[in-house]
Amino acid sequence: MYEVEVKLRAAHDAVRPALDDAGAERVGGVTQVDTYYDAPHRDFAETDEALRVREERPADSAADGEADADASAETKVTYKGPLVDADSKTREEHETGVDDADAARGVFEGLGFEPAAVVEKHRTFFEVDGYTVTLDRVADLGEFVEVEAEAEREGEVDAVREGAFDVLGRLGLDPDDQIRTSYLGLLLDEG
Repeated sequence: MYEVEVKLRAAHDAVRPALDDAGAERVGGVTQVDTYYDAPHRDFAETDEALRVREERPADSAADGEADADASAETKVTYKGPLVDADSKTREEHETGVDDADAARGVFEGLGFEPAAVVEKHRTFFEVDGYTVTLDRVADLGEFVEVEAEAEREGEVDAVREGAFDVLGRLGLDPDDQIRTSYLGLLLDEG
């Protein structure tokens, strides 16, 4: 499975009317707190890989991306491989749910993985023509828009990426303005 993603900085107030015009359907929102890890056996910054523990709480529908304080967190562990496409943030990804975030962190730290950084974001999701459009507010970084979909095989990546570019165009955004750096990378660059 390949996650085909195009991300760029954009003010949400400017994008919302275009989402309405595109017939976008709001499909939810979450707050995510991601703890990223450095590996003891290789430098993930050099290999462009990522390993994280994500705690996710559903958003209060009235708060547009703010976590519902009464909702319980769902925890996932994710490995992201290096980028495989020069024109988007496409990479192989493996993800699974875990019952206990503290236990998952303990496993990684026990194996010599060290926490590198924490990224917190509030996300609001929309569906447009089979693509997920996400309005992200990332702590210490600002507002972003992501358009993504999955490709089953590497041979499908180009078509899925071009579809994402089309969605961006319908939102009045230029794919040439995309950022291929992860939120983690952006935070580390600013730090």
